[in-house]
Amino acid sequence: MRSTMMAWLNVFRGFPSIAVGLVIVGLYAAMALLAPWLAPMDPIAVHSDAVLSPPSARFLLGTDGNGMDLLSRIIYGARYAFGIAVPAVLLSILIGVPVGLWAGYRGGWIDEALLRSMDLLRVFPSIILALTIVAATGQSITNVILVIGLLDAPIFARVVRSEILALRGGLLMESARAIGNGTTRMLFVHLLPNSISGALTQISVRMAWAIRVSATLAFVGIGIQQPTPEWGAMIRQGAEFMVTGEWWVALFPGLALVTLIFGLNLAADGIQDWMGRRRTQR
Repeated sequence: MRSTMMAWLNVFRGFPSIAVGLVIVGLYAAMALLAPWLAPMDPIAVHSDAVLSPPSARFLLGTDGNGMDLLSRIIYGARYAFGIAVPAVLLSILIGVPVGLWAGYRGGWIDEALLRSMDLLRVFPSIILALTIVAATGQSITNVILVIGLLDAPIFARVVRSEILALRGGLLMESARAIGNGTTRMLFVHLLPNSISGALTQISVRMAWAIRVSATLAFVGIGIQQPTPEWGAMIRQGAEFMVTGEWWVALFPGLALVTLIFGLNLAADGIQDWMGRRRTQR
């Protein structure tokens, strides 16, 4: 246990961006988990006597155009950020990793067909395609998760496929075949554990992308809408009041969104640098 802790401390010393990024993400994750205890008020409670109230002792971050407490809504908004990003990325992994694994292993026309089918999802700009699909299927959290997960699956498919192609002609495959391993054992015992690291390093940055897309959908009026405490929807409402001087309505949810995405990207960059150094040291 002690040796494991020391190993992680050495990683954090060598790659401080991992530590800083994980601290930011961890704080937001704790905020999401502890929202009922951290939020000073009900996030959808309307205070009709304090509509567009500026930050004060009663409302630390002010209220929005409906008279709802912004601090409470931002805290609960972390739940929706993680509640969309985590299952969306898991869905992308469940779709993309098997496709990349099978395509890289089989090669030939199967590889080409699977890869081209994945490419079809990346032909159009992701935001525009997400807007179109969510608008057609309905503005629910489930649909947003499914759309983001489906659109991001090609990223994981390509990463795993590239790893499999590098392994396919090596000693690992030859040795595994020589001792009589079947296809299933080759895929899930020998290839998958040795090709999954690249996909794992993508998780943090793809979570940041998922949060950004879900907020964009809400901002343009296609995704999650008011009174749900979702940061994109809150920024959209706040943008209407910027010209009249109620800056806090859009600023604070925007800062929350930017900070979480920054933390995820910072952690992702550090993890990729760390994994790259480990590979060069082998």
